[in-house]
Amino acid sequence: MSVAVVTDSTAYLPAELVAAHGIEVVPLYVVTTGRSGREGEDIGPADVARALATRGQQVSTSRPTPGDFVAAYRRRLAAGADRIVSVHLSAELSGTVDAARLAASQVGEHVVTVVDSRSAAMGNGFAVLAAARAAASGGTADEAATAARDTAARTRTFFVVDTLEHLRRGGRIGSAASMIGTALAMKPLLHVVDGRVLPLEKVRTSARALARLVQLAGAEAGEEPVAVAVHHLAAPERAARLTGDLRARLPQLRACHLSELGAAIGAHVGPGAVGVVVAPATEPVGETGPPHGEQPGEEEQGAPSDGPAGGGTGGDGTAGGAPGADRS
Repeated sequence: MSVAVVTDSTAYLPAELVAAHGIEVVPLYVVTTGRSGREGEDIGPADVARALATRGQQVSTSRPTPGDFVAAYRRRLAAGADRIVSVHLSAELSGTVDAARLAASQVGEHVVTVVDSRSAAMGNGFAVLAAARAAASGGTADEAATAARDTAARTRTFFVVDTLEHLRRGGRIGSAASMIGTALAMKPLLHVVDGRVLPLEKVRTSARALARLVQLAGAEAGEEPVAVAVHHLAAPERAARLTGDLRARLPQLRACHLSELGAAIGAHVGPGAVGVVVAPATEPVGETGPPHGEQPGEEEQGAPSDGPAGGGTGGDGTAGGAPGADRS
């Protein structure tokens, strides 16, 4: 049995891993003032960072339509897959997984298994990779879906933002929680718990916030082999510093993926956001070898695909419907 893996653009997977595993990526949609398009294809992180930094401009996001997923599933089936495992951004943050389930009902729920990763960015991406590796090893669709769920459950995501205003506007965090960090230049440090973005603590100054991210990653990793992903939006120097500190701190670091957040997630965390995702190391040695000229253990990803993010119920629920607005 051949099992194909599908995900959405908010996983921010390195392009070489997407190609190596034949993963199908369905983009979300992003709308800025006077412009709309697909994440990574039409609108990138730089576009969103500029829009968020411009007074009066707003950014909104929406899920792929069920029709987008139907088309993706049919492509994989036409290419020879017998079953499909579709792994996505947390339903607490986006309606993407709902659109995938609607599409699965049209294609056949005995053919498509939809997994809610209960995470975001590479918190979802590591789960996608686990499913793809299970499928490549000859596993069934059920085994690939179980691998995705198990990896997602063991993955931790921490991030710091310059302001919680973007998360508050997008409905990803409550108005009371958004008061954290508004005084005395405190930096809000957040984490993803059971699919939701929750405040963890507040730290004074960006430097201390980055140091705290390293401490948290180290505590999660312990002495176990891990893979990490470092994300940022319009903060390449902070991300590079964080990557270097993680390399020095984690004794069993097997892979490090560095990428700028796409428009879909970037629209909600805002410019200056930096985060780290820690996952159990499951990739075979050498699978994610560093590009020429980089330090061992780090894999640099260029600007990932961008596009609308968000959680809502956009779309008309039928194949080929127009994209609908995510809840905000």
